[in-house]
Amino acid sequence: MSASSYVNLLRGRIDVTRVPFSDRGSRLMVFQAPGQSRLLVKLAERLTRLQPDIDAYRHRPPFICNLSLVDEEGERLDFTTETYPHRIAFHTRVGDFGLVFQDWHTLAFGIPPNTTAGLRFHVSPQFWEETEQGGAFKAVRNLHYSTNARPVRNEIEPEEGGYVVEFIVQADDDSTIAITIKDAIEQPQALPFSASLASAENRWTDWFDKVPPVADRYRPTYAYAWWIMANNLMSPYGRVAYEAMAPSKTNYVGLWLWDSAMHALAYRYLDPELARNQIRAMLTCQLPDGMIPDAVYDEGIIATIDHPIYAEVTKPPILAWAALKLHETDPDLSFLQEVYVPLVRWNAWWFSMNDDDVDGLAQYNHPYSSGLDDSPLWDYGMPVESPDLNTYLCVQMGSLAVMAEALAMDAEGAMWRRRAAAIVHRMIEDFWDEEAGLFHALHEEQPIPVVTPFNLYPLWTGQLPDHIRRRLLGHLTNPDRFWGEYIIPTVARDDPHYDPETMWRGPVWTNINYFFVEALEQVGELELARTLRDRTLELVMSQPGMYEYYNSQTGQPPPEAAETFGWTAAVFIDLAIRASREEGTER
Repeated sequence: MSASSYVNLLRGRIDVTRVPFSDRGSRLMVFQAPGQSRLLVKLAERLTRLQPDIDAYRHRPPFICNLSLVDEEGERLDFTTETYPHRIAFHTRVGDFGLVFQDWHTLAFGIPPNTTAGLRFHVSPQFWEETEQGGAFKAVRNLHYSTNARPVRNEIEPEEGGYVVEFIVQADDDSTIAITIKDAIEQPQALPFSASLASAENRWTDWFDKVPPVADRYRPTYAYAWWIMANNLMSPYGRVAYEAMAPSKTNYVGLWLWDSAMHALAYRYLDPELARNQIRAMLTCQLPDGMIPDAVYDEGIIATIDHPIYAEVTKPPILAWAALKLHETDPDLSFLQEVYVPLVRWNAWWFSMNDDDVDGLAQYNHPYSSGLDDSPLWDYGMPVESPDLNTYLCVQMGSLAVMAEALAMDAEGAMWRRRAAAIVHRMIEDFWDEEAGLFHALHEEQPIPVVTPFNLYPLWTGQLPDHIRRRLLGHLTNPDRFWGEYIIPTVARDDPHYDPETMWRGPVWTNINYFFVEALEQVGELELARTLRDRTLELVMSQPGMYEYYNSQTGQPPPEAAETFGWTAAVFIDLAIRASREEGTER
């Protein structure tokens, strides 16, 4: 399928009243106010120098609000939109305006040819507040606007909280108003709109030119997923040392540890070096003791969090597994050599700093280190020794074994295999409940009375005795618990803690489904793995957007689930490619 066909598949699919119109590498996001002919421009930046609260960006007002298209009299023009990955067309009574990214920092508005028209918008300092002694205004981003047309009106008037700009030009047949937002003081050059449009279209067709083919039924959602994989990319800046993907430019600004590993799974099919950079971006921020932070953003890292308790915070150890996936697709011994020692140090950190009773089983000291932030597994207190964490560590050590052997360190590879087998043995000794037929998480050496798919995770090790494997498969395929129309809920349906709407307390997450596809393939349950794969693809395709998680009773996205979510896109891409190749239907 041609790149232009993918672009056309996305005509009208990008709903800018809900999701951001952005561009690869940019931290600018354009939205349309729902039901109104006005635009908003937000920044995908935390800007903790303004507000130390690491979550404040989610509630920050737009950098530009009430951006209207206006006629020669300054009257606002109503518009309808037509969206594509590379542009938005605004249809008005005086003609068609256009919007593209001229570069990471610059929005280029095309003015209808041979008209007098322009923009009106409200811009404010990024942060202001009243204090006991007076007040404060802060700004770390500058805004400049310019045109290649003849200005007719250029007015800046103070308004509460900022200024209103009205900029009207006499357009020729290729006129632009360019708005640049960046930290540097720099006057932009407004290029002819046709040049910016052609450049934007070329960027996106180059992107789609590289995507592998898939079966026809996957293509509309597949195209949208690849749009997300580019739209969510952020250019290197500050602590973000490589071009890397944010899970969501609106809800999760920065790079998250296990998200980055999942994103790499998709990028390996399109650009192996970009995939490797997702892992490098996290390893670059490794701390001296071997810990890898939970998240990285422009100004810093998140290595501790003070809610609901104060503790160090990371994410599950899946980078070695992901690095090996990349190597399988695009073998690169130099990359394995580069990441091997940092990953060994990270593995050591888990056991040296997260095993209070020194029993060889690691623990979570903060709920967020699990990635399962509000799971009922943490309702009974911390720390928790958990089968999911120790399964991740087993898989990680198995991956390190393969890496060591590829690097001609056979003895070290054998050591990792022994350690992986030992942790499985320890999980059976400490976590396995023969009566319940599952692996319990423990707090203060007592079983936590919650049933989740994470109690079945050791299946992924591929090293369990047959009778345990059969018991776990029985739970997994029980429709009263985990199987059914929408699978796999993150808390068993028959558990009193089950809530199908609330994040990690019952909804379906595609990354967890992906891990179980891996587990089922590992133990030879190929038909079950296909069923889970296909149900996961169908769930994602059932919605117009691509969401963080899904209600496990209705398949609908709950209100709090982030849109244009990175690993949902990545998982869909990987599973769609694998399904198409298995069926021989890719073209």
